Amino acid sequence: MIDLATIRTLLEYTDWSNSRLLEAALPLSDEQLDRPLDIGPGTLRRILIHTFNGEYVWLRRWRGEHETKWPSESDPTPVAALQVAFAANARERDAYLARVFDADLARMQPYRDSKGNPFKAPLGEMLMQGVMHSKHHQAQACNALRRLGAQWPELDYMIRIRIPG
Repeated sequence: MIDLATIRTLLEYTDWSNSRLLEAALPLSDEQLDRPLDIGPGTLRRILIHTFNGEYVWLRRWRGEHETKWPSESDPTPVAALQVAFAANARERDAYLARVFDADLARMQPYRDSKGNPFKAPLGEMLMQGVMHSKHHQAQACNALRRLGAQWPELDYMIRIRIPG
């Protein structure tokens, strides 16, 4: 059973992970960010943009804006601009979730996929998809950073929550 408290915890973890990945990518050159890699969307920059786009689009689908088109991923968006965009989207998301209750999670929510096909799913499952989509691509971003010889962050959940002892 999906509940809002768990979703909020997972989204806080997602935000923490996004922040660490963006900090690790910040010192990289454009050549490194755009170097072709045989993983996910193909470059570290595109992985980061794709992760943001997923969070941006899923928020709009959650809010009932089911006609949301998938944004372009080919612009050479600077990492600093992505940091600002992720933070703004997280604030919008948190404002939306402040008006959602556990009883809303079973509501069937219509949306269109990235190809424009109509679907519907329970809001709670769509919230979980937003979290899982980000986690999948965050793992790709860690792998890309490692392949580029960059410092990559440890994103294990326990690293975030454990207290020395």
